[in-house]
Amino acid sequence: MKPIQKQIAENLKRIRKLRGYSYDQLAALTSVSKGMLSQIEKGESSPTVNTLWKIANGLQVSFSSLVEEAVPAVSVVRLDQKAAVTENDELFQVYPYFPFDSSKKFEIYFMELMPGCKHTSERHHGSVEEYILVCEGEITISIHDEDYSLKKGDSMRFQANQSHTYANHIDKTTSCYLLIYYP
Repeated sequence: MKPIQKQIAENLKRIRKLRGYSYDQLAALTSVSKGMLSQIEKGESSPTVNTLWKIANGLQVSFSSLVEEAVPAVSVVRLDQKAAVTENDELFQVYPYFPFDSSKKFEIYFMELMPGCKHTSERHHGSVEEYILVCEGEITISIHDEDYSLKKGDSMRFQANQSHTYANHIDKTTSCYLLIYYP
């Protein structure tokens, strides 16, 4: 398994070249500087989750298409073998489990929010839906200044076309599965 930084570099370069974009064009589409884009492509920078979302949204590709290798016909995913994409001093960790597949139109992640974590996700373009299934702990999801509190076993679906915040206000790690559906 390749280091995630190397996989992101290869995927971004492949997608950019496939579409014939210069760094200037990609920077205009993504609101990420061309210097940062170049550093990411060279594997010299480890982008944040929000930066990856900006790139994915600008390119109109799934988040997982930037972080994952090609998937074989049968896949077993083991958490201890996945590299997390982290943010907020590693209080927020997301593990890409199943990358986007255009025939299925969804991708699946495993998320962990450490105590005190508050992570704001960029809005997704179009009619993208997010499904959250809480495995352990409690999570508060804020959308349009409204808070939704979920506990172990709870789930939620929402339109992800506006920014939304995930927060863990308890003293233990919260874990969730996140399914993103692209209708």
